[in-house]
Amino acid sequence: MVESSEKNTIVLVDDEDIVLTSLSSFLSLETNYSVITFTSATAALEHIEAHGCDLVISDYLMPEMDGITFLAKVKEIHPEVPRIILTGYADKENAIKAINDVGLYQYIEKPWSNDDILIIIRNGLERQRLMKKLQQKIDQINFAYAELQGLHKEIVKTFV
Repeated sequence: MVESSEKNTIVLVDDEDIVLTSLSSFLSLETNYSVITFTSATAALEHIEAHGCDLVISDYLMPEMDGITFLAKVKEIHPEVPRIILTGYADKENAIKAINDVGLYQYIEKPWSNDDILIIIRNGLERQRLMKKLQQKIDQINFAYAELQGLHKEIVKTFV
């Protein structure tokens, strides 16, 4: 995969500092992503609303707001951003519900594999990049189609 020259921003949200430190340190050492951490889902939402981000990883169980609710709000703000939930609870039923209801990109169980999390993040960012590129192409096609319709109307008007 060709890495973009643009530095991607990842927002990490967990009520446990040790999880945030572990993940952000690993990502800082192994990638060139900009990693921003929050122990508060509300503060993370404010940051995402003001500055945006390229990918969000959130803990499932947090005291202020659960991860599903948080990621649903992220989806409202930026639906194109891949959303990943991190949990210490192997609750497959809630994972399926979250994937369907919130449009999660991925569900990761604690303890996580660093190699797996790297692949998941890279794939999520690549998916987002490809979706943006697809949307640009669709916009170009729609613009060209509108131009053709206008030309068609002019031709019809001229010869009828």
